[in-house]
Amino acid sequence: MSGAGDKQEPERTLPPVPQDQGDAASPLFPLDFVYRRTGLAAPDFATIESGEIPEPAQRLLAHQNDMTLTLEAHYGRPIVLRTLFTCRQGDSYYRRVLLVHGPTGRPVEMGAIRIHLDLFRDEVRERILENHVPLGRILHEEEVLRESRPRAFLRVTPNPEMMGVFWMDEPQSLFGRRTLMHIDGAAAADVVEVLPEPWSLDDAD
Repeated sequence: MSGAGDKQEPERTLPPVPQDQGDAASPLFPLDFVYRRTGLAAPDFATIESGEIPEPAQRLLAHQNDMTLTLEAHYGRPIVLRTLFTCRQGDSYYRRVLLVHGPTGRPVEMGAIRIHLDLFRDEVRERILENHVPLGRILHEEEVLRESRPRAFLRVTPNPEMMGVFWMDEPQSLFGRRTLMHIDGAAAADVVEVLPEPWSLDDAD
């Protein structure tokens, strides 16, 4: 859970904007949607094959597991959620978050997600809207059966805002994926996850 000092952007309730729904065809959706709604240019990207991703990023991205649990296993510590943006359109809940290494605060992933809230039971939906715990850990703890299906792998050229989020001094290619999460056969969430350059536990000391 985030510390008491963490500041979160207030949730924004937006009117339906039909043309935005077309973004779902983009490999960068919903990250491009969220950037546009905050008045920022989305980063440049290209779709690639999973085999083009260097290790250890390939191992962290090319799977069908929850990213939160994968990152916690890699870094050996709990991952903390920091909310960068939220908005809601009916039963669709959009948010952009930064996942950080609990002991050091170092970024380990930036993600954007569109969640179909109506597909979750009330107690799970309430925990999601609190924005305190990463989605993967909520679903694991609540024993929600789900399947993550990578739809595209990405090479991302970070924009200045993303460089700041990831503590980057110089631009370099980053890697990520777009994933569709299914629950009981229904599409429950669209997710784009981008990793900073993976670092070792020795670097965290």
